[in-house]
Amino acid sequence: MDIYNKSVVELSKLLNKKKVSSLEMTDYFINRIKSFDSKLNSFITIDEDHARKQAKIADELIANNKNNLLTGIPIAHKDLFSTKGMLTTCASKMLENYTPPFDATIVNKLNEAGMVNIGKTNMDEFAMGSSNESSYFGVVKNPWDLKKVPGGSSGGSASAVAARLIPIATGSDTGGSIRQPASFCGLTGLKPTYGSVSRYGMIAYASSLDQGGPIATSAEDCALLFNKIKGYDKNDPTSNFNTDQDEVKLALKKQDTKNITIGIPKEYFSKDLDRNISDIIYQSIEVFKKLGFNFKEISLPDHDYTIPAYYIIASAEASSNLSRYDGVKFGHRCDKPKNLEDLYLRTRKEGFGKEVKKRIMIGAYALSSGYYDEYYMKALKIRRIIRDNFINAFKDVDYIFAPTCPSTAFDLGEKSSDALEMYLSDIYTTPVNLAGLPAISIPVGFSNNMPVGMQIIGNYFTEANILSIAHLFQEETGWHNRIPEDFDHE
Repeated sequence: MDIYNKSVVELSKLLNKKKVSSLEMTDYFINRIKSFDSKLNSFITIDEDHARKQAKIADELIANNKNNLLTGIPIAHKDLFSTKGMLTTCASKMLENYTPPFDATIVNKLNEAGMVNIGKTNMDEFAMGSSNESSYFGVVKNPWDLKKVPGGSSGGSASAVAARLIPIATGSDTGGSIRQPASFCGLTGLKPTYGSVSRYGMIAYASSLDQGGPIATSAEDCALLFNKIKGYDKNDPTSNFNTDQDEVKLALKKQDTKNITIGIPKEYFSKDLDRNISDIIYQSIEVFKKLGFNFKEISLPDHDYTIPAYYIIASAEASSNLSRYDGVKFGHRCDKPKNLEDLYLRTRKEGFGKEVKKRIMIGAYALSSGYYDEYYMKALKIRRIIRDNFINAFKDVDYIFAPTCPSTAFDLGEKSSDALEMYLSDIYTTPVNLAGLPAISIPVGFSNNMPVGMQIIGNYFTEANILSIAHLFQEETGWHNRIPEDFDHE
């Protein structure tokens, strides 16, 4: 049953035509995970019984014509989305044995759509990382080259989808954690507008930046999933009513493109960008020009301030969010504490990994008396300036194209000892999070046999349009259909 290389749209058609049942499809992907994931370490938890129960329900819905396009399709969730009765670890020793009593809104909506949750994917601990090397459960490997990182923090989701162990997966994007691994693994990853997808039940890293979204092979598949997870949620006070509007449709036609102007920010094509990546992106721009799009050079000043501003804000929010892990309420608890202070200190020392501790300390320092104004308040002011720069740019252009990453996937361990080098891998993605804008990364070619991604950035709540632009490109090219050679077989 050769279905690993099919998109969600194609799998949905097979289910509707009764060519394959959801149970058969679920067993197929479970067996594929068992066969291949020992090379990748992309999953933390696989729940076969739960998946088969959902698959049987999906088959009943399909038999009674009560299904939608996602009914019966297997999915995996990044292991920071709460799943009732299923381990949710955030790839941390702190939550190694935590089983939530409720589902995250994203998980609940996809359950209601009839999707089959096979399990939870590996990630950087508490979503803090750009390489998926900080997981308590071990590093994740890139299926295009097992010596390289898959990107982070949603590296498990990206690695699993790229190797076709699962057709589609959820991820979260705080500073590029959907788009960067999508770029490194040759996939399509959508970071929606902040507030368009509920964060309820998504274990927080930095609450004003975190946003859930899909990682898939194509923009078409991303659109299907986004339609089901978007929308206002009373459980999340930051969710937005705007997303309750019409269903996202890939309605952009080639004849419409002549009225669309794309901005190319000169600051994003500087010395920081690998020359091969720059050349590949400009080659892809030629495809867009043939489709009729207009292009214009723009400026997004203050770009150099985004990384320091992002890491101060994100670390400050992390230090606050992670204060709840104290050994009292849930999660890891040290043995035989002498007193309350000893309980707190040893629990957090034992439960958190190196990267998490480092960011908690940076955040606590930035928020401390005497440094709050000097660091945190300045970072917030820079955030507003970056947002305003995007708003001004969108007065002259409709959308913005940019590299997703300054390089292709780097070697495992290459940047582990150099925090600054690691943080700079997010230089093109973090501005979008600071501004709260939507962006999608799509594969546009290869450099030294590794995938290259490009971002399409839109104004607020323009997901339908950036997905449509990506879809037009993918109809003309085949980069998104490429499968790593070692995994391109049964």
